[in-house]
Amino acid sequence: MPKVHINEAKAFGRVLHSNQKVTARFQPASDRSLLVYFGEKISLDSHRFVRRLLRLLELEPINGVRDLHPAYCSLLVNFDVLKLSRDELEKILRGYLGRLEDVSVPEPRHMEIPVSYGGEFGPDLDEVASICGLTPSRVIELHSSVSYIVYFLGFVPGFAYLGELPEALATPRLSTPRRTVPAGSLGIAGNQTGVYPFATPGGWRLIGRAAIAMFRPDRNDMSYLSIGDRVRFAPVSNLEFAALKKP
Repeated sequence: MPKVHINEAKAFGRVLHSNQKVTARFQPASDRSLLVYFGEKISLDSHRFVRRLLRLLELEPINGVRDLHPAYCSLLVNFDVLKLSRDELEKILRGYLGRLEDVSVPEPRHMEIPVSYGGEFGPDLDEVASICGLTPSRVIELHSSVSYIVYFLGFVPGFAYLGELPEALATPRLSTPRRTVPAGSLGIAGNQTGVYPFATPGGWRLIGRAAIAMFRPDRNDMSYLSIGDRVRFAPVSNLEFAALKKP
């Protein structure tokens, strides 16, 4: 996600809109999509406004809007250019922004994910510990001590971007991504953490393996996690992991 300084907003974006409590910036993303930014970095306030605008657009859809893609501090709105112009969409969204303080979002679910840390499941755990100046057991302790927020889902179906890591665990991505990361792998990158739902290429540092499938097409809710959920990781032994993974 691009980072810009706030004093670049008028040059980089198109319009700034604000009221007493909500400030947003509009930026064209293509000829048929518009980005609504709430700030320029990960924050709870930005997340709150993204969720509220998303909720309002779900409750009161705009004719011509095709789909919505939330991110850390922005919402991408794709629209049908035969039904709606960007200027018309922006004008409607301005009206929505003035109502965000009155929008209620569902209470967050509190989810727990059992994880087997280290060993064959977490091949980067020792390196993460070395980079952070900690023992592997302390990395596990810190990582599993936090309740993470699901800021949004993306990359592949079911992949939840969780934040924020304890500051002591912030670690850069791998310099060279792996060609294949096993499904269920628990990774960290920067101040983020997340579980790979499928075997895919990936550059996050792997510290464990989740015992719960993050995405299953045979479930009513195919993605195990949803935006706004609170997530904790629970360390389990390899034997417990094997028992939980049994069908």
